[in-house]
Amino acid sequence: MESPKTKEKVLFICNRNAARSQMAEGLLRSLYGEYYDVYSAGNYPSTLNHYAVEVMAEIGVDISKHRSKSLKEFEGTEFDHVVTVCDGDACPYLTGGKNYLHKSFEDPARVKGTKSDKIKVFRGIRDEIKGWIEESFRKP
Repeated sequence: MESPKTKEKVLFICNRNAARSQMAEGLLRSLYGEYYDVYSAGNYPSTLNHYAVEVMAEIGVDISKHRSKSLKEFEGTEFDHVVTVCDGDACPYLTGGKNYLHKSFEDPARVKGTKSDKIKVFRGIRDEIKGWIEESFRKP
Protein backbone atom coordinates (compact mmCIF):
# COMPACT_ATOMS: atom_id res chain seq x y z
CA MET A 1 0.00 0.00 0.00
CA GLU A 2 1.35 3.41 -0.98
CA SER A 3 1.82 5.89 1.87
CA PRO A 4 0.06 9.27 1.54
CA LYS A 5 2.20 12.12 0.28
CA THR A 6 3.10 14.77 2.82
CA LYS A 7 1.41 18.10 2.19
CA GLU A 8 3.60 21.00 1.15
CA LYS A 9 3.63 23.88 3.65
CA VAL A 10 2.86 27.37 2.33
CA LEU A 11 3.09 30.67 4.20
CA PHE A 12 1.56 33.85 2.75
CA ILE A 13 3.07 37.03 4.16
CA CYS A 14 1.86 40.61 4.15
CA ASN A 15 2.61 43.48 6.50
CA ARG A 16 -0.55 43.44 8.66
CA ASN A 17 -1.93 39.96 7.83
CA ALA A 18 -5.38 41.53 7.62
CA ALA A 19 -6.59 41.12 4.02
CA ARG A 20 -4.42 39.92 1.10
CA SER A 21 -2.48 37.21 2.91
CA GLN A 22 -5.66 36.11 4.69
CA MET A 23 -7.57 35.87 1.41
CA ALA A 24 -4.67 33.96 -0.17
CA GLU A 25 -4.59 31.53 2.76
CA GLY A 26 -8.33 30.93 2.51
CA LEU A 27 -8.29 30.54 -1.25
CA LEU A 28 -5.40 28.08 -1.43
CA ARG A 29 -6.88 26.03 1.39
CA SER A 30 -10.28 26.03 -0.34
CA LEU A 31 -8.91 25.18 -3.79
CA TYR A 32 -6.11 22.73 -2.97
CA GLY A 33 -6.22 22.12 0.78
CA GLU A 34 -5.75 18.40 0.31
CA TYR A 35 -2.28 19.11 -1.12
CA TYR A 36 -1.10 22.09 0.96
CA ASP A 37 -0.94 23.10 4.63
CA VAL A 38 -1.57 26.82 4.39
CA TYR A 39 -0.74 29.64 6.80
CA SER A 40 -0.44 33.43 6.76
CA ALA A 41 1.31 36.01 8.91
CA GLY A 42 2.63 39.56 8.97
CA ASN A 43 5.22 41.89 10.50
CA TYR A 44 2.57 44.01 12.18
CA PRO A 45 -0.43 41.77 12.81
CA SER A 46 -3.65 43.68 13.31
CA THR A 47 -7.24 42.56 12.96
CA LEU A 48 -8.88 40.66 10.16
CA ASN A 49 -10.41 43.10 7.67
CA HIS A 50 -14.20 42.70 7.64
CA TYR A 51 -14.38 43.48 3.90
CA ALA A 52 -12.00 40.58 3.23
CA VAL A 53 -14.27 38.29 5.26
CA GLU A 54 -17.33 39.56 3.37
CA VAL A 55 -15.98 39.11 -0.16
CA MET A 56 -14.57 35.68 0.63
CA ALA A 57 -17.96 34.57 1.99
CA GLU A 58 -19.50 35.64 -1.34
CA ILE A 59 -17.58 32.80 -3.03
CA GLY A 60 -18.15 30.28 -0.26
CA VAL A 61 -14.81 30.63 1.54
CA ASP A 62 -15.16 31.29 5.26
CA ILE A 63 -12.19 33.11 6.76
CA SER A 64 -14.18 34.59 9.65
CA LYS A 65 -12.41 32.34 12.17
CA HIS A 66 -8.94 33.36 10.96
CA ARG A 67 -6.82 35.60 13.13
CA SER A 68 -4.02 37.95 12.26
CA LYS A 69 -0.71 36.29 13.18
CA SER A 70 2.83 37.52 13.70
CA LEU A 71 5.76 36.15 11.73
CA LYS A 72 7.33 35.45 15.13
CA GLU A 73 4.87 32.56 15.54
CA PHE A 74 6.54 30.82 12.61
CA GLU A 75 10.22 31.45 13.38
CA GLY A 76 12.09 28.18 13.07
CA THR A 77 9.35 26.57 10.96
CA GLU A 78 10.37 25.26 7.56
CA PHE A 79 8.05 26.01 4.64
CA ASP A 80 8.09 24.64 1.12
CA HIS A 81 6.84 28.01 -0.17
CA VAL A 82 7.02 31.46 1.41
CA VAL A 83 4.96 33.94 -0.59
CA THR A 84 4.91 37.71 -0.11
CA VAL A 85 1.75 39.35 -1.44
CA CYS A 86 2.42 42.98 -0.50
CA ASP A 87 2.68 45.78 -3.05
CA GLY A 88 5.45 47.88 -1.54
CA ASP A 89 9.19 47.50 -1.41
CA ALA A 90 9.13 46.84 2.35
CA CYS A 91 7.68 43.34 2.27
CA PRO A 92 8.27 41.20 5.34
CA TYR A 93 10.71 38.30 5.18
CA LEU A 94 10.94 35.00 7.00
CA THR A 95 13.84 32.58 6.83
CA GLY A 96 13.08 28.89 6.53
CA GLY A 97 11.56 28.76 3.08
CA LYS A 98 12.69 26.32 0.41
CA ASN A 99 11.08 28.42 -2.32
CA TYR A 100 10.41 32.17 -2.14
CA LEU A 101 7.78 33.80 -4.32
CA HIS A 102 6.55 37.37 -4.59
CA LYS A 103 3.33 38.49 -6.21
CA SER A 104 2.34 42.11 -5.79
CA PHE A 105 -1.33 42.78 -5.05
CA GLU A 106 -2.69 46.26 -4.35
CA ASP A 107 -3.66 46.78 -0.72
CA PRO A 108 -7.47 46.98 -0.86
CA ALA A 109 -7.58 48.46 2.66
CA ARG A 110 -6.03 51.68 1.32
CA VAL A 111 -9.06 52.43 -0.86
CA LYS A 112 -11.13 55.42 0.18
CA GLY A 113 -14.78 55.86 -0.62
CA THR A 114 -18.11 54.28 0.10
CA LYS A 115 -18.66 50.73 1.30
CA SER A 116 -19.65 49.88 -2.27
CA ASP A 117 -16.37 51.31 -3.59
CA LYS A 118 -14.36 49.33 -1.05
CA ILE A 119 -16.22 46.06 -1.67
CA LYS A 120 -15.63 46.44 -5.41
CA VAL A 121 -11.86 46.78 -4.88
CA PHE A 122 -11.76 43.88 -2.40
CA ARG A 123 -13.59 41.67 -4.90
CA GLY A 124 -11.11 42.60 -7.61
CA ILE A 125 -8.10 41.78 -5.43
CA ARG A 126 -9.76 38.54 -4.28
CA ASP A 127 -10.28 37.51 -7.90
CA GLU A 128 -6.70 38.45 -8.84
CA ILE A 129 -5.34 36.36 -5.97
CA LYS A 130 -7.58 33.43 -6.91
CA GLY A 131 -6.45 33.53 -10.55
CA TRP A 132 -2.80 33.69 -9.53
CA ILE A 133 -3.18 30.78 -7.10
CA GLU A 134 -4.90 28.67 -9.75
CA GLU A 135 -1.97 29.31 -12.11
CA SER A 136 0.81 28.96 -9.54
CA PHE A 137 -0.37 26.22 -7.16
CA ARG A 138 -1.72 23.40 -9.19
CA LYS A 139 -2.22 19.96 -7.79
CA PRO A 140 1.20 18.44 -7.15
